[in-house]
Amino acid sequence: MKKTNHTIHQVELRIGSLAELFNSMDPTPFHHCDLDTDAQAYLESWAMTYPPESHFRIIVHIANMPEEDPEPTVRDAIHNYFDYKAIINRRNLLLLLVEGRTSLLIGVCFLAACLISADLLANFGTNTLSRVFKESLVIGGWVAMWRPMQIFLYEWWPLVRRGRIYGNLTRARVHVVSANPVS
Repeated sequence: MKKTNHTIHQVELRIGSLAELFNSMDPTPFHHCDLDTDAQAYLESWAMTYPPESHFRIIVHIANMPEEDPEPTVRDAIHNYFDYKAIINRRNLLLLLVEGRTSLLIGVCFLAACLISADLLANFGTNTLSRVFKESLVIGGWVAMWRPMQIFLYEWWPLVRRGRIYGNLTRARVHVVSANPVS
């Protein structure tokens, strides 16, 4: 069995109270809460700077620590949030690939129609106007292939990368500590 030795990247959040970590507009119990917009943006932007196979440790420093241990609540909220983001990301990837296949089918059909039309125009003469129409059809046909090529060459892999990061954040080690340790 191959042993993998992954680097664990650590991020630290400093908040005044537990409530600052959660979206105050979310009425659900804490363990299902949306994270605060600033907290989620901070965690995501931080995590996206590392390779997709990275592992993470999140340490939340709370100035006004609640009496009851908040670590399970914070851990569940962070894991649930990034699990939800991973699910949404997978759906977006699937929708993008469906769009890519549809665009490819439309693009290939349009390209074929343009190339056939351009060949037919070539049979009607070689004057300048005919050549302009022929070249315009060829260019237009290839331009129709732009969107599927963009999807299949460039747009899918950032979503896969983001999904891996979300998955790793879902499994991140989460620790909650008091920002004002008792001495």
